[in-house]
Amino acid sequence: MRFLKTSLATLALSGLTTVAALAQETGVAPAPETVPADAAAAVVDAMDKGDVAWMLVSTLLVLFMILPGLGLFYGGLVRAKNMLSVLMQCVTITAVVMIIYVIYGYSFAFGGSTSAFWGGTGKLFLAGITKDTMAATFTKGVVIPEYVFIAFQMTFACITPALIVGAFAERIKFSAVVLFTILWVTIVYFPVAHMVWDANGLIFTGAHAGGVAALDFAGGTVVHINAGIAALVGSFLVGKRTGLGRDNMAPHSMTLTMVGASILWVGWFGFNAGSNLEANGGAALAMINTFTATAGATVAWVLIEAFARGKASMLGAVSGIIAGLVAVTPAAGAVGPIGGILLGAIASAACYFFVAVVKPKFGYDDSLDVFGIHGIGGIVGAIGTGIFASTALGGGGYLDGVTMGSQVYSQVVAVLITVVYSGIVSAILYKIVDAIVGLRPTVEAEREGLDITSHGEAAYHA
Repeated sequence: MRFLKTSLATLALSGLTTVAALAQETGVAPAPETVPADAAAAVVDAMDKGDVAWMLVSTLLVLFMILPGLGLFYGGLVRAKNMLSVLMQCVTITAVVMIIYVIYGYSFAFGGSTSAFWGGTGKLFLAGITKDTMAATFTKGVVIPEYVFIAFQMTFACITPALIVGAFAERIKFSAVVLFTILWVTIVYFPVAHMVWDANGLIFTGAHAGGVAALDFAGGTVVHINAGIAALVGSFLVGKRTGLGRDNMAPHSMTLTMVGASILWVGWFGFNAGSNLEANGGAALAMINTFTATAGATVAWVLIEAFARGKASMLGAVSGIIAGLVAVTPAAGAVGPIGGILLGAIASAACYFFVAVVKPKFGYDDSLDVFGIHGIGGIVGAIGTGIFASTALGGGGYLDGVTMGSQVYSQVVAVLITVVYSGIVSAILYKIVDAIVGLRPTVEAEREGLDITSHGEAAYHA
């Protein structure tokens, strides 16, 4: 838990009246533009070009996860007549959230407010930030340009709402997707990001659990549980696909889905290892865990499917890949490689159960299993982080005075806060969007396919 200690020490040295934004997943705050004289005598900020280069690459890797990774992964899973609509949704969500993030999103999440729930308005339109403004890393006195930190955070804000669309793919208006995205990132994503990653955030400070901060290295709560719960709510409120249970709704291209999943895995190294903010041993730990946990989850899904169905499928293998990546996201910097394998395998089994058993039993139409994999995988990963972080299980250990029990309790409460907040507010936002523009296209438009009816073009001409 060197990360939390170092970030808090950096904040103490800064002496800022306004606390700047914490770094990505583990929550380090950007360094101040000026350092008080007494602190300057002890620490001189230095920028390492290697760290900067690594963070630039990591930021691009996360963008690569969305475009084309997520687009191809989701696109291959839908019917050919809806392929283009999924790609268009991913592209537009990414562009819209980028604009929102620099206007007010960064400020709402990391704007320096002392509130436990939001970052305030101190950095609207990136006020006060220049190419010379620095952000702290996990090593005292080592900084990176704040613009790099902003861009890295921005890609996380982009991919989270893009994940949600898989729950109601093939049956939602394009205008509804755009409006819901704008409202959701504003009212759900940014406050949760502040609570989990900002120095004053409710969950980062541990105020939610008797002073024990929750561990979320790269976004188990903020990204995956947040998106998974919003997706589950959406699958109910948008309703089932027309013809579900009667028409053939098999994926139109498992080849593209496998390519998309592979891009996601590669990009996830920026997602996880980049969250270390430095090119050092911490990034190496996150990297190897991103290998091992994903491998453990993939093998587990293939084995379970082989025993349960008699055949192992490509769809099952890529589902295992995503389940492992999701599960290790909060744990990447806290657990050991062997613990990562076990965590990935456990998460994969839980996700399989929800996809193959729970969803059919309850009859909700989570088209591409966003809740079943991102929601459930995120919950298992978040809670499992509190367990596998133990040194007895090969992890990095806990802060002084923190036991496994108290850490797991903190993780569980953080999960519950995210589930309840995202679930309730998302439901309200779906209703608002439905009242303004409507959620569903006509039955005729849905049967013809959203590629033509929503965008006037087709993914394929054959």
